[in-house]
Amino acid sequence: MEKETESRIPTNLRTLLILEIIGRSDHAMTATEINAEIDLPKQTVHRLVATLEKEGFLVREIDGKRFRPSRRLRAMGAGLLHASRFYITRHGILQDVATAVKEAVNYAVPEETGMHYLDRIDTDWPFRIQLPVGTNVPFHCTASGKCFMASLSRSARRKFVSGLNLKQLTQHTYVSAESLLVELETIAKQGFAIDNEEFMDGMRAIAVPVMDDRQRFVASLAYHGPSQRLSVKDMKQGVDVLFDGALRLKQSLFD
Repeated sequence: MEKETESRIPTNLRTLLILEIIGRSDHAMTATEINAEIDLPKQTVHRLVATLEKEGFLVREIDGKRFRPSRRLRAMGAGLLHASRFYITRHGILQDVATAVKEAVNYAVPEETGMHYLDRIDTDWPFRIQLPVGTNVPFHCTASGKCFMASLSRSARRKFVSGLNLKQLTQHTYVSAESLLVELETIAKQGFAIDNEEFMDGMRAIAVPVMDDRQRFVASLAYHGPSQRLSVKDMKQGVDVLFDGALRLKQSLFD
């Protein structure tokens, strides 16, 4: 029976199906959980998962049993989007947001070392803050990073924050886990995050989450600028521009 099941799935598709299953999941998966969806012989799934780990497409969790996408796999996924029509659409949406807010707009995704700027529209203001594409910024003191952490469940947030180095970069940086968790709870309720000079003196930012069709966090859509131009009040009043942009990104990527 196992041989019949295995023969129905072409050999060259098995690893792709495993990657698709892990990519759809909102949590790290064991080989047994993967097998429950793909219905291949257990030894085959274990062998393919081990190969994907060896080649750097999957990373094993601390418990030694569960696997999640590696940086290499996420970079490949981001590259596929970048090289396709979705990149053009995404960049156009960011341009529309930038035109409306008249500040630098960023599209950032989470990586092991922080939030990674995957796309950006700069501002025409002569006085501006340079954070180019490819920049990685901390989770705990940026609007994009806090937006990502707030998208996690409460228990996952607590575990995530406990593993961070809450380095103080300004006098406004959250440096205690408890105060940061309170901030993340507020962000989860209101739907947006603000960096009130927590990452850099003289800079403020606001971010909203971009979700997929299963309401999972994909990226942060944000804009930032000098505090002389951007007040917290003004950013809150203009957050609907970001919400609209995030919805358009979701529709263009996943609908």
